[in-house]
Amino acid sequence: MIKKLYRYLTKDNDDEQVCTEISEEACRYVPRNFFLTIFSQIFTKLGDTLSNPKTVLTWLMSYVSAPVYLISFIVPIRESGAMVPQVLFAKYINKRAVRKWIWVLGSLLQFLAIASIGFIVLNFEGHTAGWLIIVALVFFSLSRSLSSLSSKAITGKTIPKTQRGKLKGYSVSASGVLVLVAGLYILYQSHHHPTLSFYSDIIFFAAATWLVAAVIYSRIKEFPSDVVPEDEEENSAVSHLSLLKTDQHFRNFIIARTLLLCSALSAPFYVILAQRYVGKEAYLLGLFVIAKGVASIVSSPIWGKYADKSSKNVMSTAILIASGLGIATFFIARYTDSVRSYHWIYPAAFFILGIAHQGVRLGRKTYVIDMATGNERINYVSISNTLIGIILLLVGSLSALVSLLSVEGVVLFLSLLGLLGAYKSYKLPNVEKRVKKGEE
Repeated sequence: MIKKLYRYLTKDNDDEQVCTEISEEACRYVPRNFFLTIFSQIFTKLGDTLSNPKTVLTWLMSYVSAPVYLISFIVPIRESGAMVPQVLFAKYINKRAVRKWIWVLGSLLQFLAIASIGFIVLNFEGHTAGWLIIVALVFFSLSRSLSSLSSKAITGKTIPKTQRGKLKGYSVSASGVLVLVAGLYILYQSHHHPTLSFYSDIIFFAAATWLVAAVIYSRIKEFPSDVVPEDEEENSAVSHLSLLKTDQHFRNFIIARTLLLCSALSAPFYVILAQRYVGKEAYLLGLFVIAKGVASIVSSPIWGKYADKSSKNVMSTAILIASGLGIATFFIARYTDSVRSYHWIYPAAFFILGIAHQGVRLGRKTYVIDMATGNERINYVSISNTLIGIILLLVGSLSALVSLLSVEGVVLFLSLLGLLGAYKSYKLPNVEKRVKKGEE
């Protein structure tokens, strides 16, 4: 029954043709691993949304009176902290023939990090709460780095090339249903004037999702893979960085991915604009969470299917949507006093941004997994994430400074970068190509 459902969802009945880049023994467990991966991702993505720095943590830090400049840093810190160490973690992961336990460890540590934020907001406020949340986010991000890097390698070993976009699409869409339920619950509770303990309970629930995901992911059937010999790993960080010089395709992907950052970095500023021009009522947070959930439900399966055909076109199309939205938001917030105070306009914009960001994420993740094979995949992912993490901190710092002058200006600045990112993504070569066995 699992195999039938797998074939129904993937629309592919030719196992021999699909399993060209994974081992024959791994091919027998593809349906099982496909659903275990989806279920684990459903829980982690639900946790991500309920502790998201772009919505919930932005709202929560504002609620406990943390300074604005710290709020501006939470997205860059959470994202870059998960990326920068990956070039160092790659050496460790490459030496492990079975890598799923690295993912499980990372998930358990993320559970502890998010749970600590719940305790912080209950016991601290102001600058103290802000800085403690930043510390917890750093710990969370380092833990996330382990899971993020190992997951790419495990997916490459357990899921066929033409099914990876669908896998991510279904997992994000299914988690979106749960996010929608959570958003509706927050919206319902807003009529009862929720207290700080209500918001901390959301964080504690989010933390628990990583615990559940760790249990599910431990059931994945992963066969041992080749490990990189010690002598080849001695100067791994330096040799991996040389890929930027020797591999033009990889270098162009890094440039394109850098310019795609606007979809992630601009999100908190939509929340800040809503708080500034509409207010800090709890129902608005519920609307933002609902907007994100619905955006995942309606867009992820479509983006996932599209990504299996051309992930670079998914990236360029999605970032065009995000950039156009940002430019429109700038003019509305800056020049239309009456429209910018409508309570629905910012959740609606966040919904559109959520659709675009899902496309950016699904596109770039599918692209980098399909671009490489074997241990080369870990090298590509680790180097790209480390470099993007550093760039993210730099761009985030600039955004934090600009936000002190104009929140709308940050949205416009990031949107203009996105337009250039759309062009660079479109110019990348396609990497989705099914090769039949025995074909050179």
